[in-house]
Amino acid sequence: MYTKVRFPELGEFLKVCRAQLSPRTVGLPESGTPRRVPGLRREEVAHLVGISTHAYARLEQGRAPVPRTVLAALADVLHLDDAQRDHLFELAAGGECESRRRPVQKVHPQLRRILDELTATPALVLGRRLDILAWNPLAAALLTDFDTMPARKRNFARLMFTDPAFRELCLDWRTNARTCVAHLRMEAARHPGDPGLTALVGELSVTDADFRQWWAGRQMPGWRMGTKRLRHPIVGDLTLDWDSLTCTADPTQKLVVATADPGTPSHDGLLFLASWTAEPDQPAQDAAA
Repeated sequence: MYTKVRFPELGEFLKVCRAQLSPRTVGLPESGTPRRVPGLRREEVAHLVGISTHAYARLEQGRAPVPRTVLAALADVLHLDDAQRDHLFELAAGGECESRRRPVQKVHPQLRRILDELTATPALVLGRRLDILAWNPLAAALLTDFDTMPARKRNFARLMFTDPAFRELCLDWRTNARTCVAHLRMEAARHPGDPGLTALVGELSVTDADFRQWWAGRQMPGWRMGTKRLRHPIVGDLTLDWDSLTCTADPTQKLVVATADPGTPSHDGLLFLASWTAEPDQPAQDAAA
């Protein structure tokens, strides 16, 4: 069943964006009058966009859909980059959403087979909301023992913000954590009525001040891979190239793998972990196990 909802995420995003701009930034004269709040006023944004202050106020209150022409003007006035512009349009498209709980996601069989074949490469499958759907033994040895946590708690963003050992493992923690926030914001724009995502965001907002600040921010770096540095308690510092492959049959699932250049200390470290964890015919694991 689908129901009409308001656009609270859009309104919050607009508030944050205008709060980070000054009149001088958008070509308005400084009045010299002290401002009660930072950034542009609602009436200033409305004037620059070419709509009434009342109409703009309704947008920030999440009470009105937005024509594409107005969205484009807002993106220009607020100086949004390409990723932020895309996010703005996705938020505005979230007017129809599912009011019921989405079914539990399970790893796609094709990704399961790939995981079973990857014995010398850490790999895991991430689903909606960055839920960890499956992993191979080397990913568990590299990151954390996923088997020790309840299936409903296996979430990459939750680990990033609530697990002290995971935070110490990631030498580039702030960059990685902000990437998680950006991914969750994109998910919220696509599925604004997802109760599971709402609960996750609420939990992390209460638990971590950084998450709370970044969730309200305008930075949208997107889901980046590339080189990441880890400090592993057994094999020491590792520099790994991470990449993700989207499942054709289910684009909400991504196979994430980590590799290192052969002959480097990081590659030797992965080989050591692979030999240390190797067991005959040991299969990859999934969240339903």
